[in-house]
Amino acid sequence: MLDNIMLTFQIGLALVGAYQLFLTFFGWYRPRNKQKFAPQKSFAVLVAAHNEEQVVGALIENLKALDYPKELYDIFVICDNCTDNTADIARSHGVNAMERHNPNLRGKGYAIEWMLKELWKRERQYDAIVMFDADNLSSPDYLIHMNNDLCSGSRVIQAYLDSKNPTDSWVTGSYAISYYFANRFWQMPRTNLGLANYLGGTGMCFESKLLKQIGWGATSLVEDLEFSMRCIKLGIRPTYNYEAIVYDEKPLTFKVSAKQRLRWMQGHFDVAKRYFFPLLWQGIKEGSWTKIDAAIYSANVYNFFFGAIISVLLWIKSVTPGWSDAPMLADINPVFFNTVSIAIYVLLPISMLVEKAPGKVYKYLILYPVFMLSWWPITFYAFFTQNNKQWSHTEHTRVIRLDEMKSKQVS
Repeated sequence: MLDNIMLTFQIGLALVGAYQLFLTFFGWYRPRNKQKFAPQKSFAVLVAAHNEEQVVGALIENLKALDYPKELYDIFVICDNCTDNTADIARSHGVNAMERHNPNLRGKGYAIEWMLKELWKRERQYDAIVMFDADNLSSPDYLIHMNNDLCSGSRVIQAYLDSKNPTDSWVTGSYAISYYFANRFWQMPRTNLGLANYLGGTGMCFESKLLKQIGWGATSLVEDLEFSMRCIKLGIRPTYNYEAIVYDEKPLTFKVSAKQRLRWMQGHFDVAKRYFFPLLWQGIKEGSWTKIDAAIYSANVYNFFFGAIISVLLWIKSVTPGWSDAPMLADINPVFFNTVSIAIYVLLPISMLVEKAPGKVYKYLILYPVFMLSWWPITFYAFFTQNNKQWSHTEHTRVIRLDEMKSKQVS
């Protein structure tokens, strides 16, 4: 019985991997010649910040210099339970500092929900809401691309996510590699196939009418994934803009990285528990590949969880003769197993090449398997602590401006 269960899980995980590999074939093509519109949409640009005095000034300077009519957008810094000078810095830069103090409801999702309610009360209303994290930087044409997509009918848009500090350490380099792969072989295939894209927590744009209609309601530890699933369940398809680039700062050390990823995985378990079966059932009933794909995507955290357990058991089996007669998929169909396993790893440097990654990042491919394996204990621990709803802050201290970052990448 146990042997059959293990084999069933191996086949299931391999099929999910094969499906992901299948999608990558549709990531090579990048749509061009998108329709362009004159600037007409107005934006409320929200910056989520909790004790971000070190970095928020650089982002505000960046946003104030966007290549878009200044009368068509306003910047609001959400100073969420701040105990430092974040609000003062925002005001000194001439933007709106929105101070929120609620120690009981902590976290980005709650801060956004509060901010939207404050926005709806204001005399000026906006066509769309844009969201950034305080450690971000944006390409100058970001709002131009959001305007084009909104005018083309998109209601929820995710920008291209890149790393602000890919060469700082092997940890930031590993995050950057994951970004290159996700942009090219996760997001782009779904764009080309007309499936739903997924929000990445920052660089997001929302039609105001939609937010007023359905509310925010995403207050889990992974508010981006939660809102993505809410939209898809309601038949709203988030889209992806490859040209609008947002640069995100990643943790320098493994310890800080592990803490951040633990929060993500705890939130992922929560979202998977609430959305996997409803989306799968809706997708089957409606014949909607989009909803079935979203259900599979929501369950990725369980792929990590069960994949880790099965892999460890099979490793024990391989070094302990007679411990178990459980069949290994690699033994039953080595061609299929090895093709899926090797192809996914080979696609990493290919995605870096296609996405024009800085040359110095390639060396981190050596340690990237360590980074990936570290997800296993993190996911395992997250499974048993998934009821934790306490948001944890990732401290940002690197003051990097857009021109400095680009000159460094060129050099």
